[in-house]
Amino acid sequence: MANAFHSRSHGVIARLGIALMLFAGLVPTANAVTNDVLTILCYHDIRDRVASSGDPDQFAISTQNLIRQFDWLRDNEFNVVGIDQVISASEGGQPLPPNPVMLSFDDGLASFYTHLFPLLQAYRYPAVVAVVTDWIENPETAVEYGGETLTSDDFMTWDQVREMSDSGLVEIASHTHDLHHGTLANPQGNSLPAATTREYLPQAADYEDDTQYRDRIQADLNRSVELIGQHTGKAPRVMVWPYGAYSRTTNTLAINAGMPITFGLQSSVQHIQPGMSLLGLDRKLIMDNPSLEDLVGDLRLTKREPGKRIIQIDLDYLYDDDAEQQSKNLDALISRLYRLQPDYVFLQAFADPDGDDAADAVYFPNRHLPMRADLFSRVAWQIYTRTGAEVFAWMPVLAWQLPDIEQRKRLALPDPEPGGVFRLDPTAVEAREIIVDLYEDLTASAAITGIHFHDDGLLRETELPQLSPGDPLARSQYLIDFTKELQQAAERNRSALKTSRNLFASTVLTPESRAWFAQDLGQFNAAYDYTAIMAMPWFEGSDDPRGWLLDLVEAVKQTPNALDSTIFELQAVDWRTGSLEPGQRLPELMTLLERAGVRHMGYYPDDFIQGEPPVPAIRGVISNAIFPYAKD
Repeated sequence: MANAFHSRSHGVIARLGIALMLFAGLVPTANAVTNDVLTILCYHDIRDRVASSGDPDQFAISTQNLIRQFDWLRDNEFNVVGIDQVISASEGGQPLPPNPVMLSFDDGLASFYTHLFPLLQAYRYPAVVAVVTDWIENPETAVEYGGETLTSDDFMTWDQVREMSDSGLVEIASHTHDLHHGTLANPQGNSLPAATTREYLPQAADYEDDTQYRDRIQADLNRSVELIGQHTGKAPRVMVWPYGAYSRTTNTLAINAGMPITFGLQSSVQHIQPGMSLLGLDRKLIMDNPSLEDLVGDLRLTKREPGKRIIQIDLDYLYDDDAEQQSKNLDALISRLYRLQPDYVFLQAFADPDGDDAADAVYFPNRHLPMRADLFSRVAWQIYTRTGAEVFAWMPVLAWQLPDIEQRKRLALPDPEPGGVFRLDPTAVEAREIIVDLYEDLTASAAITGIHFHDDGLLRETELPQLSPGDPLARSQYLIDFTKELQQAAERNRSALKTSRNLFASTVLTPESRAWFAQDLGQFNAAYDYTAIMAMPWFEGSDDPRGWLLDLVEAVKQTPNALDSTIFELQAVDWRTGSLEPGQRLPELMTLLERAGVRHMGYYPDDFIQGEPPVPAIRGVISNAIFPYAKD
């Protein structure tokens, strides 16, 4: 299980297209020289021969291509920096030199000594080399890696590690002792990264508790630090998280083990400035053995993020009391998403079987609400690993139907609007603590890319007037601050989550309605990665969907740069009549929006059981693949 996870997870990363972003931001120009924007490159095995295409180890780079890259960095005035320089710059000492780049090499492979070390000595380039101490220490090591099984002979020896460390060029980092694998993550048998996952314990039919989890991770990190210190004479300062999977909790445990610098794998640059933390530094994954020509060509591309395509999925549609039928439903969902190939899936993490827009239960283990089924973790991981789509957990902000009736009444918003959605009072300390706990519990059991905040996050002008009498923007900011608190709670167990939040279209088309919802497009775009505007003309009662949507686009454009982070979320069903006409018109309307300048689009709902909207009709507008028909 652990070894299979290594190749599968890195394969998922490959499908997410990190390769095309390798050196973004590295091209120097006369006006673009900088010394605070650091790019860290992440390499793996180095071999003399790597297949030009289809190599089983997609993370290996050829010696020739690595030399060409080193030459290019040197000849184009880049400065390869080491850990000491980054620490100094972060502490207000000597700033980094112009165009700084850091080199990192993961997994402690033997080629680091035989192929990399001589190059570092020749170029006088410093590097960070991360070792999995169990793979060096254990003579019975067997790791499925790049299409073959590696033994301890395929990794560096401790003598080689010490020699590289003594050279002054190589910073030996921990890559954990024995956490570079997957661990059992749920009753269905899925494996997730061992460092960020509460293990499912079949014998107890339960999960690790927080104490067991922290003790397991801390013991592993302590053992890794002990072995590296014992064999090199230097305790490691850097923790390189396997698969780039880390959290606030794991970073704290790394600090406890003496490693105040940690690396992730989020594929972005960072500004190294005085006073900044060096936890969770991002790196760019080098893969598919890129030639120098490929890299230089990619360097000239715009850094603007490509448009995203999103499908919002009801887990309530998938759930079934019959386990066999539920499994069939999951297969239908995965098959459909594999054919459609969206970028993101907003996946329901709460249960709303009565359809009142408030959560009666959830699909993950938690402290406060009934768990309808332990299902979210399994479905999210299946979507990610089998279709390549990144998963956002779709969660309410305030609409939580607590099972204790008296507690629910006590913590509810006072005098809710007749016929409105039940919501908890965010000014009530007890209510806030419960909601924060739910977000923390969500990520304790599931690996996700982001959080999608539901449309229940609103405050009427008659609700909680004491917050900001007559000031809807202040009430809007109050809710934004609360969602930031929820994001932070979720990030205690998962690294750097993206966020999106629903916005009612009327707040853009009729600005005075912001007072009724306490929502504002400009504030949302500043606060979240994406604002998912509910671009649903039938829902709004329009008889002219095309005209209504074009009016909405023009209204959004009035907010500077809003189209860069606004998702236009269309409807696939006319809920007033049950008609499927909106879904049938998705190709027409999405094409219309694209021509009007919209970059990010999606739709809701998706009926993966009945196959609506039909795949052949919508695949061309919802797929992230260049040739979507190839997925049949």
